[in-house]
Amino acid sequence: MEPRPVVRLLPGRQKRLRAGHPWAYANEIEMSAGARALEPGTLVRLESADGEALGRAMFNPRALAAIRRLDPEPEREIDGDWLAARLKAALALRQRLGLAPWCRVVHAEADGLPGLIVDLFGAVAVAQLNSAGMARLEAPLVEALREALQPEALVFRNDSAQRGLEGLETETRLVFGEVSGPVDLVESGCRFLCDPLGGQKTGWFYDQRDNRAFAAGLAEGARVLDLYAYLGGFGIRAALAGAREAVLVDRSRQALELAGRAAGLNGVSGRVRTERADAFAYLEAAEPESFGLVIADPPAFVRSRKDLGAGLRGYRKLARLAARLVAPGGFLLAASCSHNVTPEAFALEVARGLGQAGRTGRVLRTAGAAADHPVHPMLPESAYLKAMMLQLD
Repeated sequence: MEPRPVVRLLPGRQKRLRAGHPWAYANEIEMSAGARALEPGTLVRLESADGEALGRAMFNPRALAAIRRLDPEPEREIDGDWLAARLKAALALRQRLGLAPWCRVVHAEADGLPGLIVDLFGAVAVAQLNSAGMARLEAPLVEALREALQPEALVFRNDSAQRGLEGLETETRLVFGEVSGPVDLVESGCRFLCDPLGGQKTGWFYDQRDNRAFAAGLAEGARVLDLYAYLGGFGIRAALAGAREAVLVDRSRQALELAGRAAGLNGVSGRVRTERADAFAYLEAAEPESFGLVIADPPAFVRSRKDLGAGLRGYRKLARLAARLVAPGGFLLAASCSHNVTPEAFALEVARGLGQAGRTGRVLRTAGAAADHPVHPMLPESAYLKAMMLQLD
């Protein structure tokens, strides 16, 4: 049994944890000399100021979210068996949803594994260990992943900005197995290729699955513009659903090359065209009202609160320029993955952009991430993805 150092909250700060919140912040903790001396990610017994046991937690005295609770039982042994049980439960949910083995199989706190992301690409698992506590649990976690998911290969994409906030180094590493090139994945019968070692994030964005399906349902007979196309998720699905033409715009030559190969795998090469360009430059140069469906799914414009003003103006400009290209009666999907932008603020900037473009219309659907990206009920702010489908007059 490892030693169980005790970390206590300040008086009156236990109510939120009693209600089920998984975090306690640095300003809620009695930062004694002993607490400050603990290594980031140390497993601790969490107590209230008066000694009430609140659970077993990971503690990082250098992080804002200093406590990440793992288990309500303060004496719980956090070992390979405990991790494997959580992983198996997460996998069982995705199997019940009909998404495995091409899905996000672990979504951090919502799956009871704070700071851990795991995406599954058939026999290849790609993980991000975004908290100091998960980093310290690496050895038993690797064995638990072997047991629960039985992947042939495991990649660590430990290159997120969150690791910097936890005081962790960034890295990309093949832990075991072989990944010698692009990896196949299947989404609603459509085949794609992704690069777990060199692509964005874990290699693919499963969170937009449902939004891609809805957009594809509007694509038959239309010219489709897929901005920030990456590997062509929106555009290729639209072509497979009967789009007359899908134009994929992205700055990455490597991503567009994989998108072109995926178009061939799906038999739609003749109706998919790739354009290597900056999205804003493309929009400003393109003919107005030339597409029946425009997808504007950019990377995060707001990576921290200091970026909020500029980022909101960026979303407004993108909506204005994208709306200019939508034919009357056509559709615009506008999305934001910036967790610092609220749904209300995003909707307001999209509306302002439409107004500046002189366009009117209606919102058909608002949505977030797909079901394999669940949200912890006490962390609604972690529902980062916002997508609006509009029809424009």
